[in-house]
Amino acid sequence: MSEEQDPMIDAELNGVEPGEDESEGSLVVAAEMLPSGLPIVPLRPRPAFPGILIPMALAGKEQMAPVKRALDTPSQAIGLVLVMDLEAEDGPENLHTVGVAGKILKVIHADEESIHILVNCLQRFSLEEVTETDQGLFALAHHHPEAELSVNPELKAYSMAILSTLKELVQINPLYSEEIKLFLNRSSMDDPGRLADFAANLTSADGQELQGILETFDVRKRIDRVLVLLKKELEVSRLQTKISRQIEEKVSAHQREFFLKEQLKAIKKELGLEKEGKTTEIEKFRERLKGLTLDAEAKKTVEEELEKLQLIEPSSPEYNVSRNYLDWLTILPWGKFSKDSYNIDRARRVLDRDHYGLEDVKERILEFIAVGKMKGDISGSILCLVGPPGVGKTSVGRSIADALGRTFFRFSLGGMRDEAEIKGHRRTYIGAMPGKFIQSMKSAGTANPVLMLDEIDKIGASFQGDPASALLEVLDPEQNAAFRDHYLDVPFDLSNVMFVATANQLDTIPAPLLDRMEIIRLSGYILEEKVEIARRYLIPKATKNHGLEKGRVTIRKDALRAIIDGWAREAGVRGLENHIKKIMRKAAMAFAKGREEKIVIARRDLVEYLGQPLFAGEDLFEEAPGIVTGLAWTSLGGATLQIEATAVPSKAKGFKQTGQLGDVMVESSEIAYSYVMAHLQGYGAEADFFDTHFVHLHVPAGATPKDGPSAGVTMTTALVSMITGKPVRKKLGMTGELSLTGRVLPIGGVKEKTIAARRAGLSTLIFPEANRKDFDELPDYLREGIEIHYAREYRDVQRVAFGAPRRTGARKPKP
Repeated sequence: MSEEQDPMIDAELNGVEPGEDESEGSLVVAAEMLPSGLPIVPLRPRPAFPGILIPMALAGKEQMAPVKRALDTPSQAIGLVLVMDLEAEDGPENLHTVGVAGKILKVIHADEESIHILVNCLQRFSLEEVTETDQGLFALAHHHPEAELSVNPELKAYSMAILSTLKELVQINPLYSEEIKLFLNRSSMDDPGRLADFAANLTSADGQELQGILETFDVRKRIDRVLVLLKKELEVSRLQTKISRQIEEKVSAHQREFFLKEQLKAIKKELGLEKEGKTTEIEKFRERLKGLTLDAEAKKTVEEELEKLQLIEPSSPEYNVSRNYLDWLTILPWGKFSKDSYNIDRARRVLDRDHYGLEDVKERILEFIAVGKMKGDISGSILCLVGPPGVGKTSVGRSIADALGRTFFRFSLGGMRDEAEIKGHRRTYIGAMPGKFIQSMKSAGTANPVLMLDEIDKIGASFQGDPASALLEVLDPEQNAAFRDHYLDVPFDLSNVMFVATANQLDTIPAPLLDRMEIIRLSGYILEEKVEIARRYLIPKATKNHGLEKGRVTIRKDALRAIIDGWAREAGVRGLENHIKKIMRKAAMAFAKGREEKIVIARRDLVEYLGQPLFAGEDLFEEAPGIVTGLAWTSLGGATLQIEATAVPSKAKGFKQTGQLGDVMVESSEIAYSYVMAHLQGYGAEADFFDTHFVHLHVPAGATPKDGPSAGVTMTTALVSMITGKPVRKKLGMTGELSLTGRVLPIGGVKEKTIAARRAGLSTLIFPEANRKDFDELPDYLREGIEIHYAREYRDVQRVAFGAPRRTGARKPKP
């Protein structure tokens, strides 16, 4: 509803009854000129009182609408009403029934978004009917003009009591004096009602108490309630003054102490007295503490140690112990964190920049960072990178830190035998130090670095303790939030550290420790990957490290392939890097002697630079009866293993194994011997063959210990080949364990063995049927060009090795 829609509201706004002619009205007092219809402005958090000038700042269309409506009327009257619920929306049901009618004296500022006005509050009114219109709240009001009272002795006494209380308030808080002077200039002291309203408005009582006074129309009751409020205000002001005085006294004492200390420093400086070393140390420790966030126990310990250090003489032996302890406590990064970066694209660029290949490893790391992005942190994360030497485990850890934007610190656990290296020494020992983890936190400078634990599989144990067991607390996300080093003896939070461990094998890692880590395997590189790694990383790095200009030495691609095949067949690239360094050293020697032209290394030049090849070519895999190539897994990665069998005519049968075989491989050879003996006639051999022959099974490279449960099939095939006199098919490799009944059992290390087969040039592989899924999960570039057969029983192996391979179960090379 708007003003144009209801003529009744127009009449009420103009101060006349409906139907009356305004021009025929007679002279009336100011109070009587207020209209019976008022635009309503809701107030928060205190009500207004008559006789008070109020500056008001209103913003928003809903608050400005009633003011603009009032300004459009001749009376410019407005109603101010306190809301009942400060949190609720403005509405008729949220208004108190008594408010104050006032007149807008002046518009101080106005624009489209806000308006500032000065309102003169005149008298109380009661709400009779409130309506909500397009221009805000509008009410029909019943005005309550203040009745003129004869000042009797009782009211006069109340008025004097109010004035006396106001006088005390002025003495305590001079801010009240200006408002009292302003009131006395505008009002008479003979008006007790106005005096009561003014005094109530001065108090700091809450809005509901003040509303109760506003709704008290009886002056006698009102002035009584106001006097009670003033007494409360006086007590609050006295208490506030007392508290302020106490604070000022404390501050003054501190200031006095500060000035005296400064004067003492100045006097010492003038007299040429140097500052005591102990004072310098204590100030240094306190300065460090300003940028740290210690927990309650650590903070208490530091304060106790600082007080203790102040009492100890520098010449005392205890002084250095306490000083070193404080030095460690205050230099650790308590509460200092670097900001993590969870940018997946940036992390991928960093990993691709630092490493070629390892796509499965990179994908797992990116998934790990993505989980951290969704979760908001990567606390409690412990990765273990497992793979042969030289595949880039340490550099992968450094790349993870770079991708996350964290500091990186590495220390080796290899050969560590003392538990104190992990958890520190007691401070009672001479030369006591914190453990490696606390030292690492100091070096990293933040509480959330990437901490690499290198060679975790080579950690030892002795009479001095078991470091692997001490690691259990450090690497347990449920415990390391309050890791307590023996030296510090206060809890330090390691839960925000990202631990990355490296190992060559998992067999030597204790099971409880292994259970706390997530395993990521780095299997090694095939020839093509090694070529790219050499071209992109190893050759430029070696060129720079040997002081050679870019382009002065060029190693052709065919030469690189020959180096990898003949000199560096290991799973990693460390051997390849060493051979490239050897070439660069000889090139540097040539340039140092005065050579000017560039050096281009071709395949035919390798013998001159590197000597004779360490590995033979394809002639290694001889096509002769009794010789079979097996696939093996070692801590250095996958490898090919030749097994040879021969039979010597003898009156006494026998079976001998050589090649430094472990217990498991000896058992596999005995199972193969028994299986072949049981099926001699199936191979076309005489039934007494083993009775008249002494059989010798040999695995070359006898200086190298060999063991593992995957050579049974290979040994059986070597014996069958020896008996039948038939060589196995060309470029064939096999792996699998054999049972006495001829079942082919599954093995591990499929990826490593496939890489070794590709590196050795094998084109046909035999795996146990149970490992089909493991081979199918390999990347396409590893399976490319390999004919694969799966065997459930030894008869399946025999068909592939000695006859035409079955088409079923074979994987054809990709075109």
